[in-house]
Amino acid sequence: MQTKLLEKIELAYENRDLEALDALAVPSFREINTKQNFASVLMLSCNNIKHLSKIQSLDADCIMLNLEDGVSLKDKPFALALCAIFISRIQKSDKKLVVRVNALNEGGYEEITYLNQFMPDAIRVPKIKDVKEVQNVLALLNEETELHLSIETSDSWHNLSSLCIDKRVTTFYLGVLDLFADMKLSQSLINRNNPTMLYILSHFLITCKSMNVKPVSFVYQEFKNTDEFSKWIELEKSMGYDAKGCISPAQVELVNKTFVNEEALIQRAKIIVRLFELHSSEGITGFVDEEYGFIDEPIYKGALALLENTND
Repeated sequence: MQTKLLEKIELAYENRDLEALDALAVPSFREINTKQNFASVLMLSCNNIKHLSKIQSLDADCIMLNLEDGVSLKDKPFALALCAIFISRIQKSDKKLVVRVNALNEGGYEEITYLNQFMPDAIRVPKIKDVKEVQNVLALLNEETELHLSIETSDSWHNLSSLCIDKRVTTFYLGVLDLFADMKLSQSLINRNNPTMLYILSHFLITCKSMNVKPVSFVYQEFKNTDEFSKWIELEKSMGYDAKGCISPAQVELVNKTFVNEEALIQRAKIIVRLFELHSSEGITGFVDEEYGFIDEPIYKGALALLENTND
């Protein structure tokens, strides 16, 4: 994003000038990212301009633009405008851009209606309860935008297997803290050896998989305790998970390292080698591929090295 535009945004926000922010939120066509192979889902608060300005440079596969938790009631209108501004400036991204709106009865419906014109890759609805609410959201939602659901209420858990009623419903997120609170279960049960916790993880995973819905495991709040976080993601990987919510760059790094899809990496490397050799035979050693981006000799050599190490 251009420095002058960023300065305008910061000034409008500092002056609490919502009208000026709204004027900077200009709808434009976006190419929707439909990929489902994301592993790390990083939460960003939409009232933090510094973080929003770094979206494209972050290592996370999926950016969760958060309008709900962590954004005060008085700041929510500004966060919504900022969210729209930054989405509208990213017309194509290899990162999945998902907006977590507020609960439907707390402004969620209105936020979805407003955001439709800015074409986020997906809308995530928190505290979903039942099929009727899913139907209501789908009736509002842009046809090209995916619907993601947070499973964090006892009602949503009870109705879990019935919530995928449309092909646009692609991803469920396990909100274990809110779920346990709503079920009146102690937070002390959230440990790697507890049978209730293991059942929750297993049931959520298998139910999602049976509906061809992507399951994303819960956010681990103690972001400084990377040792325990690593043990959680190793456990989840062994169970069959391939994605997890994150709240820090360190967590993102660990998730990306643990949930790496080796088969996909090998296939990608093979295609890059084939494309480079095809182009280089015509004297072209640097080009842009629609699917794999910019490819040159260093990238080609990196792909060769990966394949050689795989064959060792």
